[in-house]
Amino acid sequence: MSFCVYVLQEREIRSLSAEIESLKNPQSLSPSPRLDELRDENTKLKYRLNILKRGLQEESTTHCGKSMMNINLRLQEIFGEAIRASCPELDNPPLSVAPNQQAKFGDYQCNSAMAMAQMFSQQMCPFRLIVPSVSPGFINIHLKRTIVSKLLSNLLINGVQPPPLASRKKVVVDFSSPNIAKEMHVGHLRSTIIGESMSRLFEFLGYDVVRLNHVGDWGTQFGMLIAHLQDKFPDYRTSSPPIGDLQAFYKESKKRFDEEEDFKKRAYQCVVRLQSKEPDFIKGWNLICDVSRREFQKVYDCLDIQIVERGESFYQDMMTKVVKEFEEKGLVELDEGRKIVFAPGQSIPLTVVKSDGGYTYDTSDLAALHHRLFTEKADIIIYVTDSGQATHFQVVFAAAQMIGWYNPQVTRVEHAGFGVVLGEDKKKFKTRSGDTVRLMDLLEEGLKRSMDKLKEKERDKVLTPEELTKAQRSVAFGCIKYADLSHNRINDYVFSFDKMLDDRGNTAAYLLYAFTRIRSIARLANIDEATLRKAAETSEVLLDHEKEWKLGKCILRFPEILQKILDDLLLHTLCDYLYELATTFTEFYDSCYCVEKDRQTGEVVKINMWRMLLCEATAAIMAKCFDILGINPVGRM
Repeated sequence: MSFCVYVLQEREIRSLSAEIESLKNPQSLSPSPRLDELRDENTKLKYRLNILKRGLQEESTTHCGKSMMNINLRLQEIFGEAIRASCPELDNPPLSVAPNQQAKFGDYQCNSAMAMAQMFSQQMCPFRLIVPSVSPGFINIHLKRTIVSKLLSNLLINGVQPPPLASRKKVVVDFSSPNIAKEMHVGHLRSTIIGESMSRLFEFLGYDVVRLNHVGDWGTQFGMLIAHLQDKFPDYRTSSPPIGDLQAFYKESKKRFDEEEDFKKRAYQCVVRLQSKEPDFIKGWNLICDVSRREFQKVYDCLDIQIVERGESFYQDMMTKVVKEFEEKGLVELDEGRKIVFAPGQSIPLTVVKSDGGYTYDTSDLAALHHRLFTEKADIIIYVTDSGQATHFQVVFAAAQMIGWYNPQVTRVEHAGFGVVLGEDKKKFKTRSGDTVRLMDLLEEGLKRSMDKLKEKERDKVLTPEELTKAQRSVAFGCIKYADLSHNRINDYVFSFDKMLDDRGNTAAYLLYAFTRIRSIARLANIDEATLRKAAETSEVLLDHEKEWKLGKCILRFPEILQKILDDLLLHTLCDYLYELATTFTEFYDSCYCVEKDRQTGEVVKINMWRMLLCEATAAIMAKCFDILGINPVGRM
């Protein structure tokens, strides 16, 4: 990984020259210019400093361990060290290294120079930094092909392994969170898909991840449900009631609650007795929860979601202690019978106790956060809900910091909000009758449409029934997930089966087909995994053709893509990278023969094994991207 840094500096000429003289490996440097020549020019000191002397070349050639190197991060470390060494007087000097957008100028560029020059000018310092042959302020970096080749070989031999973690932190991801006695609808789709993908990312990077489903399983609505259960299935204590449609059951109980005064009074009594944990009422509550759980699980099975239920009821006994702690620290105010908490910088208070003595969502969320911080001992806590709850969580987090539960410089607590799902009319996604779209109906429609698409392409004539079913599920659920994850989660997005099932452009359908084609190259050439592994251990990955070189560099950007997502939790970046990798591979495959055949007989006459290794490396990265996104590719499609 060779690159040159050109620094022109009118001060400290002697000390910089002395530094060059003292480097242990002078062969790695261009000859230093003479000081008298520089004074004659009266404009600049130009020296060529090979930063690889500081250990990058040795590191990459003997890259220890199985992990992939984050090239961008390594460059930042090197430039950071160089900036601090040459400009110790700068406090918090700017550091920016990014892939170069124009290949003719190099592979990466350091963009710190202009900002540094401004800092120096503000300090009235005669410093200026110029880069010959390029725009002022940019330092261009060229990767060395032999090093890229070695890093690709490391990937092929060891598999796709994440960069090493400094320490294994615990992460809690709160997502999905449907309400008991109500069916999951399209509004739960984004939280479920995004939260699962975030969890998979943290797991791949080596974190200890706890997925939590904060279901709405407590509250006044259970009074009317239990009262209705008692009337409709009076023997529910001994015989499990056949509640087939819980949504209809909920609507029936709500109608009675709104229209029958006696029923409403009995519903309130049921709430009190449930909160007192009387066995018969706990039994009825559990029956209703179990019916909901079975329905939720159908969705989770389709989408391959792993999650632990820990609903509002779990935190009931903790709420009293939480309120008491706020009271003891003098942070509670009375407001018309309510107990409220104002957090610094927040105009809206939290209501921790209602005027009737009951607790609220605010109390529940404070208790949940306390448990995750002090019992789970989480280092990172992510809440994946719609953006409409952003203000609520902002106030909860501010209150938790005020009372001293966590320091945001040490513990990361974050709300990952998302926009709503729109129909093709750009309005909230609804059925034709105006009802909310049931999530299971949406998934079943996806299955139907994906099978229609496969049959349209006559895949049913070449795939076995089992392969066809696998392809159907892969395309249906993969397309639904990818359509969501490929959009910036902060924005609303339009749900369209026609667009997501299109096998052209940045869609799961296109990427799944592309992946299957890449995997088929070795199979059609009769090259098994053992042969590829042996080639990876003994053969060099050549990168002489410009398309080979472009593909090799694209593959190695995978760790820095993951680092960016880890920082901002925006998963569409991974989708953009996956699509870029697939299209870059297509450019390579169209220009570079992997398998050469006789034009007359069709027989294989030559296999370019280094190119087969590039195919394998591409497929390995794509497979890991799919895994993080929760998409299951198939061998044949």
